[in-house]
Amino acid sequence: MTIRTLRDYGQHYRPRMACLKNVEVFVVEMQDPKSGVKGADQKLNVTIIPHVINGQDILAWIVTKMKVTTEEAQAFGTMLVAYGYIYPLQNHRKLVLVPDSTLYRFQTPYFWPVQKWPAEDIDYAIYLARRNIRKKGMLEPYEQQHYDNLHKWMNPKWDFIVMQATEQYKANKERKKPDRVVLDCQERAYWIVHRPPVLTFDVVRRTNIFLTQALMRSAVKSSVSLTAFVKFVTTHHNHDPFLTTPVPSNPWITDSDEFWQLNSRSVDIPTKLSVERWVLSFWELISDPRGRVDFKLFLKKEHSAENMAFYEAAEEMRWGAASAIPEKSQFIFNTFLKPGAPRWINIDGRTMGLTVKGLVVPHRYVLDAAQTHIFLLMKKDTFYRYLKSPVHKDMQKRALVPAPHVFTDAQLEANVRNRNPGVSPILQWQQEEEEKAAAAVAARPIDVKAMVATNKLDRK
Repeated sequence: MTIRTLRDYGQHYRPRMACLKNVEVFVVEMQDPKSGVKGADQKLNVTIIPHVINGQDILAWIVTKMKVTTEEAQAFGTMLVAYGYIYPLQNHRKLVLVPDSTLYRFQTPYFWPVQKWPAEDIDYAIYLARRNIRKKGMLEPYEQQHYDNLHKWMNPKWDFIVMQATEQYKANKERKKPDRVVLDCQERAYWIVHRPPVLTFDVVRRTNIFLTQALMRSAVKSSVSLTAFVKFVTTHHNHDPFLTTPVPSNPWITDSDEFWQLNSRSVDIPTKLSVERWVLSFWELISDPRGRVDFKLFLKKEHSAENMAFYEAAEEMRWGAASAIPEKSQFIFNTFLKPGAPRWINIDGRTMGLTVKGLVVPHRYVLDAAQTHIFLLMKKDTFYRYLKSPVHKDMQKRALVPAPHVFTDAQLEANVRNRNPGVSPILQWQQEEEEKAAAAVAARPIDVKAMVATNKLDRK
């Protein structure tokens, strides 16, 4: 929803004036010399404008005062600009709060919405006529269009309008130049809110082209979508605990934790249902910690374990601490990407060049292209060879098929009394960290010279 739509919607909302009174109390507090937004004199062209503020200071003050996030503060500041409480000094048609050094001023209370000053067409015609006199006929395109329409519509009153505009123009010339500039900015900000620029032919043409192209894009038929949805539900039916009763029993109903123990990440032999789920897709395989261990065993036998190691290192860099990114990026470069690296990965030259170039200034997503390449390589080639390998077939034979539990009422009550509190999250986290450390040691490059020297010492 755009700012203009919000404003139009607010005009038909009954409590609007009461809400705006609260906003105006907030705006008054923003202008407080001691605790408000700090303003300063600013030279605009050759005129010094008093009490000028910038968007960055406005945003910081709103965040501090309202205790909200930066996004919420910017949305609220944009609302203040859209309703005309704050107006930009330079780009007056851009009614948003820009959180930088963009210059703004507080609107005078005379033009606030709470004054209920109706934006009459005759007032706007007098303003445009006065502006036309001052600019010597050089109005902006949207103002010229409004001016011509009002001239045709209010032709009988046009002499009166020009007379009023001339008198106001003469009265304004007697003011000091800074006061004239400030008053002109205030009036222009008021009318840009209540008489916004109309859509030009070029904007309508571009919008029409965009919508036409959007309609021409290929869309999926509802029958195809429903067929894919039914296929997905049929495939995953046995693996959804809402559609199929978990085996051996639902721990949330029977208070038996055997289901959690059989499906824990550190189990030696998984259940048959888990192994069957690995076959559904490559993502299902690596999402299961036990399935990933089995897949790594297959990669190790095929001498391509560096692919999964690189994928995991890229994931750790993406989701890890920001302070560790430089160190991790250097480790990944030395281990997987550097020419002659101990675990060099085989990716195309263009992707390798972009990745190495991006590691000069590393960030979380610098390895996305290389990681996607390795993921697709494992998905389209290695995954299907794994499904046909003895490693997977042996796991299918050894997979457990637990017998369903049939508890009596007395046994269910006993389960409630003897309920296991489960594994402590702290202990589980420590176990995961130990596993990661052991995996890092196992993935460390082997120093062949050190091994040869050790073997010579053993012989002696």
